[in-house]
Amino acid sequence: MKKETPRHTDSEEITESAPAADAGNKPPVTLIQLQYLKPVLRYVMRYKWHFFTGLLFLAFSTLTALLFPYVASLLADAAQGKTTWSVKELGWLLLGILVVQSIFSYARIVMFAYVSEYTMADIRKDLYAKLITLPIPFFEQRRVGELTSRLTADITQLQDAISINLAELLRQFATLIIGLTIIGLTSWRLTLLMLATFPVAIVVAMFFGKFIRKMAKQAQDALANAGVVVEETLQSVHVVKVFTNEWFEARRYQKAIDNVVSIAMRTAKYRGLFVTFLISAVFGGIVVVLWYGAVLVQQGSLTIGELIRFILYTVFIGGAIGGMGDLYGNLQKALGASERVVEILHETPEVALQPDATTPATVALTGNIEYRNVRFAYPTRKDIEVLKGVTLQISRGEKVALVGPSGAGKSTIVQLLMRLYDVNSGNIYLDKQPIASLNITRLRNHIGLVPQEVILFGGTIRENILYGKPHATEAEIIAAAQKANAWNFITGFPQGLDTLVGERGVKLSGGQRQRIAIARAILKDPAILILDEATSSLDAESERLVQEALDRLMENRTTIIIAHRLSTVRKADTIYVLDGGTIAEQGSHEELAAKPNGLYQYLLKLQFAETPGNAQQG
Repeated sequence: MKKETPRHTDSEEITESAPAADAGNKPPVTLIQLQYLKPVLRYVMRYKWHFFTGLLFLAFSTLTALLFPYVASLLADAAQGKTTWSVKELGWLLLGILVVQSIFSYARIVMFAYVSEYTMADIRKDLYAKLITLPIPFFEQRRVGELTSRLTADITQLQDAISINLAELLRQFATLIIGLTIIGLTSWRLTLLMLATFPVAIVVAMFFGKFIRKMAKQAQDALANAGVVVEETLQSVHVVKVFTNEWFEARRYQKAIDNVVSIAMRTAKYRGLFVTFLISAVFGGIVVVLWYGAVLVQQGSLTIGELIRFILYTVFIGGAIGGMGDLYGNLQKALGASERVVEILHETPEVALQPDATTPATVALTGNIEYRNVRFAYPTRKDIEVLKGVTLQISRGEKVALVGPSGAGKSTIVQLLMRLYDVNSGNIYLDKQPIASLNITRLRNHIGLVPQEVILFGGTIRENILYGKPHATEAEIIAAAQKANAWNFITGFPQGLDTLVGERGVKLSGGQRQRIAIARAILKDPAILILDEATSSLDAESERLVQEALDRLMENRTTIIIAHRLSTVRKADTIYVLDGGTIAEQGSHEELAAKPNGLYQYLLKLQFAETPGNAQQG
């Protein structure tokens, strides 16, 4: 069979069929869920030939399975000489049915597995691609554990629904319809008696099924909360260790798991009561049917073979009804999972993964920056304005420092420049163009960042440096490492550039991580450089090496330096002193230090009081 190549289309395809419910007139939950399932089925239809082939094999395997009780019932009549078939012929026929059914079942499983694996792979790729392109405010309003759950637990539920539950639900439904038809033709009296016992069981099954699904959702949410505890703790394990809060985190996780167990046990008790009732109702009905069937056999209205056939099909029908409850519940879970997945795919991305042909990223930006009356409040704290009419100008190649107390808005200014957030009012211009009009990928390609806390990926040193320019040559990597004063310590490792840095770079010292970040920025070769407290947490020797590397990096670039240590900004062309979201002062180090009652001089005095040895430098 020719293997189809999975196709990937823009994830907007899935969003068109998922309209948001009107807050004032919400449709029933099932209708909303079906709306979200429709776009998931579009992914399935990429592999429609395998899907419909699987349905065909499902139909064949179901028919052969339902043929088995019929032929088995003929054995009893054949033993009594009441049929033209011999016992031997029927025995071989039964064996043949089993073989054919096995082949059809195997083909059905393979077809549905193919569809589900490739469909889920496509959804995972599109979901991750959408997640990675969403803006920062989206992530600030959600926890990492919740988002990873979308890629794991929710997708797994969808996969089970497509590969197992959907097929089984169709099989059980077909078994119910065909089985009822056959027993109706076999004996209408017994069929009416059997059906009289079913309505009560069905009503109870529907009531319990809805209640158990609600309990199962609570258990799933509780388990997700427990997963969030684990993820948060492992991500911040150093903080846990430093504060010796292992006991606290262990108790927090135990409490979350105990909640999971409590809900799961309540669910199990109700499920047990439901199953007990269902078994009693179904098999009680079968006992009544057996009794009345025996009476009909005595009267000559029914043969032994027909009674056996009726009983076997009744068991099949009972199994189908009992199984449909769980399968329907699992499909309901899958519908809920599809809703959560599609909600993310419906989000508006800030970055296009495909290059924008109208604004090519190769067009150079020189680095002339201007803020005009910029006002901003973070989306999660809209009532607190962080910037209150900031106006400043930075010329190409100029080195500008932003200083001021914590919370004054220093980091916010550079975050707005990188368009991690958009301004509420006012505007920011780059080379006399509003940055909102620039392709965001093009904009960020021209900005390099060396942060105070360097986050490295858990791969090799080479991979982390290459993050600045993924297609750089070996010579470019080495040159960047040398300029960053990183080459000496890199060559000191046995594996050199292929040394693993560990999770978040834990195997390297702070100074080494900082120089890797500088090498990454050098390799990127940006027009605008942002240094966010790049040397504040280093020892004297590491600071000297890092500062040398930074001096090389800042050559001929527009540089914005965020600093609390004022000794690091004395060489800046212009220093902007921020206070309460406004620019309180601006000028050179000498000009600001000469102001007798200025904020900059006050900050200088505070730092020199803390470190008297630096007073001479001031």
